[in-house]
Amino acid sequence: MLQQLESVKSKWGGQSHVIDRWLMDRQALLVSYCELAGINNDSECLPDADEIANFCSALLDYLSAGHFEVFDILVENDTEGLNLRDSLYPKLSKTTDAALAFNDTFAQSVTLEQAADLDSALASLGETLEERFTLEDELISHVHSNPRDPEVTL
Repeated sequence: MLQQLESVKSKWGGQSHVIDRWLMDRQALLVSYCELAGINNDSECLPDADEIANFCSALLDYLSAGHFEVFDILVENDTEGLNLRDSLYPKLSKTTDAALAFNDTFAQSVTLEQAADLDSALASLGETLEERFTLEDELISHVHSNPRDPEVTL
């Protein structure tokens, strides 16, 4: 996912402050995810409750930014973009629902039973995030491959 992000940033970065900020938020979320999942970490300990809560907060912030800010800006005044958004939105909503389910399960406190499921839940969430980022990248690609009204600023 980090390699995919670097590819997206090198391809489309620097052309829009909205997209740049969103990609920076994605990067921060991915770094937090990797830390929580213990990727590149030799420790076999479970993360503490604050780490999980911080990740869940970052996850919700990222999801909210997409749904309530970025998606509409990316396709604003663009019929083809609106159609793309409408076709992708059900898929994006499924990834949102999966991420919200993770948040609902782990954000407050992790019971011993839940702790046993954290690794598999994180792995599943990682797959969900990868799917989501691919869908989001389709919207970003659309913006950069279609001329926009000069009055619409990203």
